[in-house]
Amino acid sequence: MIYYQSGSPDTVISPASLEYGLYSALVKLGRKKRVLVIPPDFTRFHSRAGDITVLLYKYYGKRLKDILPALGTHAPMTDIQISEMFKGVPKDLFRVHDWRKDVITAGTVPSEYISEITNGALDYSWPAQLNNLVYNGGHDLILSVGQVVPHEVAGMANYNKNLFVGTGGAEGINKSHFVGAVHGIERILGKADNPVRAMLNYASSHFITKLPVVYVHTVIGYDEKDRLVIRGLYIGDDEEVFRLAAELSLKVNFTVFEKPLKKVVVYLDPSEFKSTWLGNKSIYRTRMVMADNGELIVLAPGLKEFGEDKEIDRLIRKYGYFGTPATLEALKDNEDLRNNLSAAAHLIHGSTEGRFSVTYCPGYLTKEEIESVGFNYAGLEETIKKYNPEKLRDGFNKMDDGEEIFYISNPAVGLWSSKERLV
Repeated sequence: MIYYQSGSPDTVISPASLEYGLYSALVKLGRKKRVLVIPPDFTRFHSRAGDITVLLYKYYGKRLKDILPALGTHAPMTDIQISEMFKGVPKDLFRVHDWRKDVITAGTVPSEYISEITNGALDYSWPAQLNNLVYNGGHDLILSVGQVVPHEVAGMANYNKNLFVGTGGAEGINKSHFVGAVHGIERILGKADNPVRAMLNYASSHFITKLPVVYVHTVIGYDEKDRLVIRGLYIGDDEEVFRLAAELSLKVNFTVFEKPLKKVVVYLDPSEFKSTWLGNKSIYRTRMVMADNGELIVLAPGLKEFGEDKEIDRLIRKYGYFGTPATLEALKDNEDLRNNLSAAAHLIHGSTEGRFSVTYCPGYLTKEEIESVGFNYAGLEETIKKYNPEKLRDGFNKMDDGEEIFYISNPAVGLWSSKERLV
């Protein structure tokens, strides 16, 4: 059921309109006594989920019992991040999701179904895992809040991904990521229908129908002054609310060019992107627009590690981003990688398969570290002098020496492709 919907490529939802739309839906839901909110973490700061959570706290007060950021495998939010993203919300309401310890298995998607949706590529079963607080917390309303935007693993982010991956467990996250990798990142990006989503939907319809989940989805885009604005707000408790948001996201967040681009420069906000685990969105979201032998330059002033999780960081350092064949070969011979399929999937997603080059300009990692995982290195300070984020505008820019580049200030809010890659 849809409780509220508003959006178009030209819509701008103001703070007052956001509050009106959200509270209109909450009134329809009736009075609740125990509310759980599941927003994204700081890596999705621009989703406006923080503002929505603040409004939810103002509306429910003491009836809002728990806030569980959907960390997935990310590091726990710091007090500073909580204060910035969820202004005025008491910190004692926040719970930390531990993807290795705090999960239960609500049910298992059978191997026969996984084989069917992957055309026989995989035949393992998949555990539909959730944080125990979500499944057994006794809440009479669970509000899953977040942005629908093209995503490298699930095609389009959010909806039940926020539950089964955002609050999921090690095995569920690992296997879901590998389903996406096997299907192929360029076949999955921007598509609401794909094997990963089919698996998540199977789990929703078979294992969590007892849970009072309502989804609050935003669609975020840029206005004519390059400011991020809310283009859509969709609130409901079934798949339709996701599909409406996904349809608008493709209109707002997906840019298709006649020809591939030779040079793309991406900036990673240091408050948001501290690892290649997250920073490789610069690769995921631009790979379909990159020309053969083109160059992607990633300005990453906050980059200090490869994986936010220590074990994933170790695996990235050990195996690197050297392409699908190399990763699959490593899987055959190494138990540590077989036991962490999300890392294997990430290594595949983060490789260009040799088609174009990636030059990382990190704030903290060394030249040796960057090159050891398969990327090119350039010094941040000298590169920013040429490609200054304070002077560049999103889109095409002509440099002083006549060079033309395409600049992206935040890869997490879009997807770029050339027409030839859509065939």
